[in-house]
Amino acid sequence: MELNELKVIVTGGAQGMGAHFARRLVEAGASVAVGDVKEEGLSALAESLKGLPGKIFVHKLNVAEEAECESFVSWAHDAMGGLNALINNAGILRDGLLVKKDRETGAVKKLSRAEWDAVIGVNLSGATFMVREVVAKMLSTNSRPGVIVNMSSIARHGNRGQSNYSAAKAALAANTLTWAREFGAFGIRVGAVAPGMIETPMTQGMHQKARDALVERVPVGRIGLPEDIWRAVKFVIECDYFTARTIDVDGGLAM
Repeated sequence: MELNELKVIVTGGAQGMGAHFARRLVEAGASVAVGDVKEEGLSALAESLKGLPGKIFVHKLNVAEEAECESFVSWAHDAMGGLNALINNAGILRDGLLVKKDRETGAVKKLSRAEWDAVIGVNLSGATFMVREVVAKMLSTNSRPGVIVNMSSIARHGNRGQSNYSAAKAALAANTLTWAREFGAFGIRVGAVAPGMIETPMTQGMHQKARDALVERVPVGRIGLPEDIWRAVKFVIECDYFTARTIDVDGGLAM
């Protein structure tokens, strides 16, 4: 698909990679509906994209709430006059060891149910709700072709302190294949991009020593940029022979 043909939803688009994707899409002439829980960020994004070739629409969205996913998709379809793509970008971190023992006190601490549920709710359930609602809308309106880009992570291979995040991102990569097989007959392709360590507000909040140590392990010698990930997303959108696969964009980093 050509970028200027897109009527696309971007979740988690108020900042970081999602905001970068939205900018690139609007610059290319696409119609873009951006959802996020951060309403101030959405307003700032919309203001910054005025005057570009495409169209930008913003609305509050918490993907962890099933009803909000359904209403947002209906709103986005009406606002853009159609819908043929989704960039499933919303995500959060609640890192912590599943079980750990304090070296001094011997106290045992467990990852809480709340920390587990929060990450699964946004990164997996929310992403799944968005795919379901977008595809249902496309089928009901006979819109084709279409494309879905899921944002997985190299953490899907497993990473210490990220039981919740790794589980969600692994499932999303697996379901990229599942959904490609289910929706191919309707002209809808499904691909995924798995970023490594990328310069975003999420990674900027990391402990500096841990961040520096991780960057040192990247073979290309630097942290990734949102533009690096955008190029992979753009490939998934534009290559009509690509579906069911996950592209790692990680600078060669092995977690």
